[in-house]
Parts: sequence; C-alpha cells; structure tokens
Amino acid sequence: STAEQSTTLVFIIMSSTTSFADRKRPDTICLFDVDGTLTPARLSMSDEMRALLQKLRKECVVGFVGGSDFPKQEEQLGSTVLADFDYCFSENGLTAFCLGEKLPAQLTQVTIQSFIEWIGDEEYNKLVNFILRYIADMDLPKKRGTFVEFRKGMINVSPIGRNCSQEERNEFEKYDLARGLRKKFVSDLRAAFSHLELTFSIGGQISFDVFPTGWDKTYCLRHIKDQGFTKIHFFGDKTYEGGNDYEIYSHPAVEGHSVKNPEETMKILNELFF
Repeated sequence: STAEQSTTLVFIIMSSTTSFADRKRPDTICLFDVDGTLTPARLSMSDEMRALLQKLRKECVVGFVGGSDFPKQEEQLGSTVLADFDYCFSENGLTAFCLGEKLPAQLTQVTIQSFIEWIGDEEYNKLVNFILRYIADMDLPKKRGTFVEFRKGMINVSPIGRNCSQEERNEFEKYDLARGLRKKFVSDLRAAFSHLELTFSIGGQISFDVFPTGWDKTYCLRHIKDQGFTKIHFFGDKTYEGGNDYEIYSHPAVEGHSVKNPEETMKILNELFF
C-alpha cells in the first residue's frame, strides 16, 4: 500500500542518516540540558558555546533534551538549531528530531501520547484548581501572568508567572532559594495527588514541571537505544534529587556530568574531548 511504501521509504532515509561514520567516536553521544547548561536560564546560547559544539560534532554525536516545547528551545538555541544538533528532544523527547527530520513514532517504537489524554479532564481540572488556589494564597512580592502553562507532555507551574521579566526571574529565584517555596509546593502537591503516578520536577529559575512518571528526560533515551551508542554523556545543572535532570543524570546507561553554568559545561567538554 502507499502508506507501507511511505513508511519503508522513511525507514530507509532514517537508517542512512543515523549512521555517524564521519565522527571520530560514532558510538558516543553527548546530550545536554538547555537552561543553565548550554545557555543562561531562558537566554540565548553564546557564540563561544556554538563554536565548541560545532567542534564537538566532529568528535561525537551531539543532542539536547529539555522540557520546553520546540519553539522555546529554538528561541534560545537559534533558528538553525535543527542543523546545529544531531538530535533535538523537546518536552523530554515526546517530540524528537534526528538530523533535522522529525522522528516518526512507528520507527522509534515510542508511543506518543499527551498529558491530557493520560490524566483525563476530571483529574486535570482538580490538579489545576489546586495549583491556582495554592498560588492565590502564596505571599509573593510580585505575581505576573501564566501560572500554569499547558504543554503536550506536561504542565509547567510558575508561582510568579512565566510572563515575568528577566530581572523579576532573578529576584524570584533568590527569594525561592531562601525560602524553599517551590520545594514546599511540590511536596504539598505530591501529598494531595499521591493516587496519581505523577512526577514533580523543579527546573530553571521560576517553575517546576508536572508529568506522568517515566516521562522525565530519560524518555528521550528510547529514541537512541537501538542506534549503536556505547557511551552516553549527559550534562545538566539540576542533577539533584527532585531536579529535572536527576533521572537521566543518574540513569545506569548514562555518564552524568553536573554543571553550574554554561562555562563549566565548556570546561568539562574541553577536558573530555580536546
């Protein structure tokens, strides 16, 4: 049938493009978190980092994995992001690209689902209502807009609101670090919704993610498990338990590297590969 021919054609294309024989270490892949690892939080990637990643691609395979959707990642990593990385994993891999081509679910054996389909409207409404009431009762110096951002594979919760400025982000981060507001918020949510298999993961400066257990950053590993990689490096800044890099950082198949900022990422890359 036409559909079968199309699937076969895509399979042939993907099989050929995922042969990284041009790399010095074709069986090695480096995966990077975005915020705080490749870029400062919610800011753009530097020219220095971009040049180092281009150099790294001669050594091994290079990809990124983040919880944000692709348009937000494109804002930070640049309009040529699909050409600059071998693998691009948005929303922890629910959306995936290899060498600029979107990976079809039937070829990667990943069943693409959505958070709303998984949780159902009844439980979703209870969850969002709880979150909005909780934020309404939080005594914060400033509140802006978009407290719950709906994504394909998760929701992102921000007590101050995602519409805050960069200066307000920095202020909230310091305020939160001193008081543990997001940690308590996550703890209370975990207790209130213990009947659901949800993971609450703190990341970035102002928010945390809520998603089905198993839909963390290790989800992206499903896309590369049959690609012949014998060494998987991961670089992230939220590698502590409860952080949104923890699961992939501590995965037995992964060699994790904890960094504090993009400068430390570059330092470790130079030590490992150059």
